[in-house]
Amino acid sequence: MRKIIAANWKMNKLKADAGQTVQALVKGLQANHKAEREVFIFPPFLAIQPVADVLGHNDQKIVLGAQNFYPEDHGAFTGEVALPMLKDCGATFVLVGHSERRHILHESDEFLAAKTSYALAHGFGVMLCIGETLEERENGQLEAVLQRQLSTALTKELVAANPKDKLNTSLVIAYEPVWAIGTGKVAGEQEVLEAHAIAKNLLSKLADDLSYLPVLYGGSVKPSNAANLLALKNVDGLLVGGASLEAESFLNIINA
Repeated sequence: MRKIIAANWKMNKLKADAGQTVQALVKGLQANHKAEREVFIFPPFLAIQPVADVLGHNDQKIVLGAQNFYPEDHGAFTGEVALPMLKDCGATFVLVGHSERRHILHESDEFLAAKTSYALAHGFGVMLCIGETLEERENGQLEAVLQRQLSTALTKELVAANPKDKLNTSLVIAYEPVWAIGTGKVAGEQEVLEAHAIAKNLLSKLADDLSYLPVLYGGSVKPSNAANLLALKNVDGLLVGGASLEAESFLNIINA
């Protein structure tokens, strides 16, 4: 069964370190790689080119993405990065809606919806992140939060503009409880099962039946818990933060 294992390096690694890490990762995958695992890497902007340079000299199929972008091709948007710039460096996927962008940088549901639509329309794949805060979960708002985040981004217009075969390869959902991001806390098995069941059910009711879209789990994933998480129903892969920064650790997760 297809499983996506994605590395989000966040604001870590200089260019040389990024190149060395991906070289070690490629070497490890060549030696031992489960065929059903699809590997994604989201480096910081300045490390995309060094990673692409390594991948370009190897036949290992790794999807290279960017952690952010601005939904315009060019213009007076100081400090932002456009999709053509990312494409020029070799990126083909983008993260949208990561909890750190939602809650630290205050990107709204509406802005994230515009980014999702824009990226798909311009030939990029999107990994759309969703998830609740601890307060929202404790107040019984899990389903309402996921419904709001998914329905705002995955509109009837977006689905109508993108055929199923395109969305099946270009759109990935990543559920990440905000309270488990970088905290060392991992959602319990029942919490993950509940959230992923809700996400799949919501996807089945949005505009068209989108329950075929993969839903990854993210939140303090480690080699020690990866296999158990991947074995859970409706968990189609993992979005990995800190444990993806070292090649050996990430390889252990990929092959869990």
